Amino acid sequence: MKKGIHPNYRPVVFQDASCEFAILTRSTVQTGDTIKWEDGNTYPLVKLEISSGSHPFFTGKQKLLDTAGRVEKFNKKYARTK
Repeated sequence: MKKGIHPNYRPVVFQDASCEFAILTRSTVQTGDTIKWEDGNTYPLVKLEISSGSHPFFTGKQKLLDTAGRVEKFNKKYARTK
């Protein structure tokens, strides 16, 4: 590999802001935040809005919508006038 053309590939912590889920992995993402990890070392921190710790598909907590009410509202709004 050529020297000086590849991004810095290093350990980074990704943390979900909505729950207590964090994972240490390797990445090239650039960030200014840092966090002290469980092993005592300081790593760059990337804050996430959603992850497998908070996504309904992985947690099993699906959000049900009132689809019948939405259909009736649509039909009422766009009903044809005679």
